[in-house]
Amino acid sequence: MVSIKKFLTILILVTVLFSASSAFCDNSKVIVYYFHGAFRCPTCQKLEQYAKDAIDNNFSEELAKGNLIFKTVNVEEKENEHFVNDYQLYTKSLVLSLVKDGKEVKHKNLDKIWEYVRNKTKYTDYVKSEVAIFLKDM
Repeated sequence: MVSIKKFLTILILVTVLFSASSAFCDNSKVIVYYFHGAFRCPTCQKLEQYAKDAIDNNFSEELAKGNLIFKTVNVEEKENEHFVNDYQLYTKSLVLSLVKDGKEVKHKNLDKIWEYVRNKTKYTDYVKSEVAIFLKDM
């Protein structure tokens, strides 16, 4: 039988270890949102595919760890309408969001995707460099 003193010592040790380990856990992530409406033209679909390819081909480790998440969001669905105001969206958009401890600390609308959509290399390089900056800020 374990004595009360030994039990309390073990309990305190477990509590200290748990607290220390949670302090080292990183509760940060970068979310890459591709926002679209119900109507999806070929160019709009290309915007999404290029972004997804850039993320999948350059950040597979971060995706696997859950540090980076790619989400496609239809802003015309009721539960997603708030994003239009949250990010001042006016067209199909790619937005990076840095989330720490469950709260967004910064975001950026990658508005040059429209400029680069006709050049996959430029598009990919742009997305890759912007995502890398956000990942460094984690």
